[in-house]
This record gives sequence, C-alpha cells and structure tokens, in this order.
Amino acid sequence: MHHRRRPAHLFPIAFLCLAATPALAQYQPRETFAPRPPAQAVNAYRSADGLPGPQYWQNKADYQIHATLQPDQPAISGDEVITYTNNSPDRLTELWLQLDQNIYKTDSRSGYANGKAREGTTDGFVLDSVAIGGGKAAPVSYTVSDTRLRIALPMPLAAKGGQVKLHIRYHFAIPGEWGGRMGWGKAKAGPVYEIAQWYPRMAVYDDIRGWDTLPYLAQEFYLDYGNFDYWVTAPSTMLVAGSGELANPQEVLTSEQQSRLKKARASDKTVTIRSVPEIDDPKSRPKKDGTLTWHYRMQNSRDVVFAASVAFAWDAARINLPGGKSALAMSFYPAESQGSERWGRSTEYLKDAVERFSARWYPYPWPVAVNIAGPDDLAGMEYPGLLFDGIGDKTKDLFWVTAHEIGHTWFPMVVGFDERRDAWMDEGFNTFIDVYESDDFNHGEYAPKRDVEYAPSGGNPVDEIIEVLKDRDAPPILSRADTVIEKYRHPVTYFKSALGLVLLREQILGPERFDAAFRQFTAAWAFKHPKPDDFFRAMESSTGEDLSWWWRGWYDHNWTLDLAIDKIGPATDDKDKDNKDKAPKGTAITVGSHDKLVMPVTLRVDFADGSHRDYRLPAESWIRQASTTVIVEPGKKVVQATLDPDHKIPDGNRGNDKLRADAK
Repeated sequence: MHHRRRPAHLFPIAFLCLAATPALAQYQPRETFAPRPPAQAVNAYRSADGLPGPQYWQNKADYQIHATLQPDQPAISGDEVITYTNNSPDRLTELWLQLDQNIYKTDSRSGYANGKAREGTTDGFVLDSVAIGGGKAAPVSYTVSDTRLRIALPMPLAAKGGQVKLHIRYHFAIPGEWGGRMGWGKAKAGPVYEIAQWYPRMAVYDDIRGWDTLPYLAQEFYLDYGNFDYWVTAPSTMLVAGSGELANPQEVLTSEQQSRLKKARASDKTVTIRSVPEIDDPKSRPKKDGTLTWHYRMQNSRDVVFAASVAFAWDAARINLPGGKSALAMSFYPAESQGSERWGRSTEYLKDAVERFSARWYPYPWPVAVNIAGPDDLAGMEYPGLLFDGIGDKTKDLFWVTAHEIGHTWFPMVVGFDERRDAWMDEGFNTFIDVYESDDFNHGEYAPKRDVEYAPSGGNPVDEIIEVLKDRDAPPILSRADTVIEKYRHPVTYFKSALGLVLLREQILGPERFDAAFRQFTAAWAFKHPKPDDFFRAMESSTGEDLSWWWRGWYDHNWTLDLAIDKIGPATDDKDKDNKDKAPKGTAITVGSHDKLVMPVTLRVDFADGSHRDYRLPAESWIRQASTTVIVEPGKKVVQATLDPDHKIPDGNRGNDKLRADAK
C-alpha cells in the first residue's frame, strides 16, 4: 500500500541570499529564462488567458448511420447521412472527410511511413455513392486522396450557420487482429468484432488551419462534435455493445435482461445482465434466427464505435456522478475472461475511475461507459464511452488499462485535442490523471502507477525519465506526432508528458493552484478544440506564474537537470571579510545549477542537535546567476545539506546533491 507523502514544512524564502558567482559553462540564465513568445496569435477566437474567446466558433457534424455487420465475409456495409453545420465566418467551397479504413490499402501513405509492409491489407472504404441534398440527394463529384475525401460543393456553404446534408453509401472488409485499433479475432465461443473508424467522418475546419487534412498515419484522431443516431444490424445470436445509450432494449434484449439492467442502474454492486453459463443458452436472446437491429444514440460526441459477439457475458453497475446524477458502467467479456482476478472486477474498476475523474476534474458527460474484452492484439484503445481492452487482461494490468482508456474520456474526448498533431496532450494528460486514480482506488490496491506508460521499468519516475533526458536522439515533447518513432512514443508522448504535469502540479505550482487552473481549462474547453498555446497561456494566467522556463526546458527541448550543493562554509560580509574579529554570520550553503533545466528544489539542512530544516528554493534562484546561497543563522551548527531529500525531481546527477559541512 502506497501513500503520497505530505509536503514537509517549508521555511520562508526570506532565508535566501543571492550570491553573484561566475556562471558555470553548462548553464546560461539568459538561455533558460529567455522570453518565449507564443506561436499562436491572440484574437477574438482564442483569448490571452488561454480560454475560448468571445467569438470562438466550431463547426458541427451530426450523423445518422445504418450499418450491417456481415460476419461471413467479414464486412460492414453502411448508409450515412451527415448534417454538417458551418459555424465559421468563412464560406466553404469544399468539404473534406476522413476515410481511415484506407490505411489498410496496399498503397496507403501509412504503410510507407511505418517503414514496413502491413501484415494484411483491404480495399479500404469502397464508396458506393456520394450525394448532397436535403430531399432527393444529387450525386456529387469527389476525389479520394489516401485517407481523405474531398467534395467540391456545387454551391458555397454559407458562413455562420449554413447547413448541408451528405449521403454516403459504402462498404469495407473488416481487418483481422492486425487492424491495430479495430478488427476482429476469436474468443473460445466465437469471434469478437471491434468496429471503429467504420464510417466516413468529417474532417475539422478550425480557426487555426482551416481544413485540417493530415493523412491518417496511425496517429489518432481530430474530430468535430455532434449528435449520433445509429443502427447496427447483426445476427440475432450476438450482443452488440455501442457508444451511447441503447434506444430499443425491448427489441434486442430478453425481458429478464431488461429487468436486470433496471436493477443495475440502482446498484453500486455489479449486477449480472447475461451470465457466463447463459452465453450458450438460446433463451438469452430474443430470437434464435435471422438478425436484430440495435439502435444507439449519443449526444455531443465526436465519434461512436461498437463491438459484437456471440461470446459475450455482460454485467453492469451504477456510476455516481456529481450533483446527484448517475450513469451506467458495463463490461462485456467472453467466458475465458471471467473471475475475480480477471474481468469479474472490470465494472468495479470502470465505475471507480469514472466517479473519481468526475469528482476531481470534470463530470462524465454520457449515460453509459462500456469496457469490452476483445482480441489482445487490439487491446488498449479508447473511443467515446467505450473501450477495447484485452481478453487476457487481469488484476493490476486490467485496472491500469481500464482507468487509462476511460480516462481518455476527459482527454481528448471531452477536451478535444488534435491527437494527430499533438499526441502528447492526448496521452500525456490522460496518463497524468491516471497516476492519481491508481493512488486512490481501493486505498491504493494497485498503487503506485507503474505500467508501461508511466515508469516503464517499475521504478521511481523521476529516475527513469533521466534516461530519456540524456538520450540525444529523443525528440522533444513538442514534435509533430507522426515524427515520433515507436522507440520514443511511450517514453516521450506518454511518460515525459505526464511526468511534466506531475512535476508542474507537485513541485512547481502546488496542487491548490494547479488543480484550480487545470479544472478551469478543462471546463472552458469541454467539447472544444484547444491548442498547446492555449494550455500554456491558461496555466500561466490562472496560476499567476511565468512558466516559460518550464515550457522551454521540458517541452521545447529535452534538457537535463543538475542542481548541486557546491559549497558549505562560513557566511561572510564582503565589506568586512578582512575583519577577523567580527562575530560569525552563520553558515553559507551554495546551490548551483550545472545544466540547462532548472526546477524549484527542497534543500534540507541537518544540524548537530539532530534536527533539520527544509528551505524551498524557487526556480528564480538561478534567473541571474548559476548559483544561489542559503544563509543559516549563527548558533545552528550545520552537519550536512541535501538537495531533494524526498527524491521528487529528475536530477541527473545525485552524486552532488549531498555535502557534509566538514567535507574538504
């Protein structure tokens, strides 16, 4: 069991006395603390305080989709109507859509970008028809370019509220487990289909780039928000779990299952909806033959997905949300995943994570949260309100992956980061909030968080990150996501990004200031599209700190930290240094910065009487010179001094962090 230590009592900064010593060669204050003007301009859309401006806008995409799962092929055929609303101040002469299934084509850019051929290929999205119109839709010309679809509009779409309806019929082959983020694989009782990126989706037109048409190279997504109404037709023997709320339970569930669901909505303990023994029982389905159509609705979402299988057991429990509201946590898993060491606790994990994230950061916005046990090769992928995790996941690994994937609800499903460009915000912010969920769950049952995404080797994160900081080839956090190779994806995009927020919260700002600013940022940008500069501005404006030195060292660059105790000696007054009869002025402890990155640090001074005192040195201790001096008053005999005694900051050279007063 692990508990985070409470901060030690810190003595006032008044004890500090700056010493004008010569700058060390490795450290230049004017470089570390140089001005860092934001790259993004302030305007009516994005304010100087990092929050949405008075004229902020974004476009909206509403979807109605009818899809059929054809397991004999396997394939999906679909018919969608997109109602696209142009809230921008610009007339639009064209529309762009994302065709992510085209990543599986033999000539996709992604295949070349990844440097190796895919295990399998498909024909991607096959577009049977593309038309525009409210009543009788008229065919329209279009161009497919890799994973993008461009439609030339016959008439410009008016600004500030113009609307157009797109009608698209399509089909595609479902990839196997090599699909990566979606596909199908086998459980013992039958196939499990995890269906995502399953309909052409609108690209984002925003105030930064206009149409953001980055090709899909396996980084994740950037999508506008809207309302979804969708119907999935599948064999009647299957359970279909989808994003959002089931709108027709009376048509696709037995009366007993409907009754159990009602009970689950009022229960904090997990309620079985379809038991493992019932998986093979024909009575657990409303009819034995043919198909059933499952109707789901989801409001204010950027995407929807679903999973389908004959092999699913199903359980659920109530989620308690702020303000007396509630939602439903549900898990679907095959027989081989049952048991208290496996998926029997999935709904418990899911419920706890949603409740704690909601209380700490922002309320969960949807009526249902679902965890799916599917093929292990497809495991660990998040979508709005629904997660794809692994049949083989168990104990702490199942807890960690569940908390992490549902944590993506907040980043980037609610706070709509552009994952294709800024994956560090998506993965790093989410990994950051996971850290505290691991501490909190069941009195720290699975704490501290030490999975592959945070402290990959299981050690202290501030020690493990040093290897990343010292790696000359490691990319900075603020790199285009597509350029970060797999070797550095977890160490930088997840681990370093998350640790940067932990350090900002616990060592630089303190939880009180950080949490208030972070919550304000999250609420202000809920269901909107913030960019990196919006976050940097918001944190500075709300907390009252110029953090340019931190953004530069940790985010713009891969700088390292080396703070050191350079000297312990008698304190002297320069004016009286030749007057040997003067009374002693106390003890001077000199702390230097030997590398480009700086951070606040705790200096612990041990005294001969067995007591100690902690001094808190701010980052500005090194804003003018390479070292600062702490003066201990006369009458306190110093035995030794130690930097970072609780091992909280990533100092790359621990050998110079401790010095005895009698050391020569």
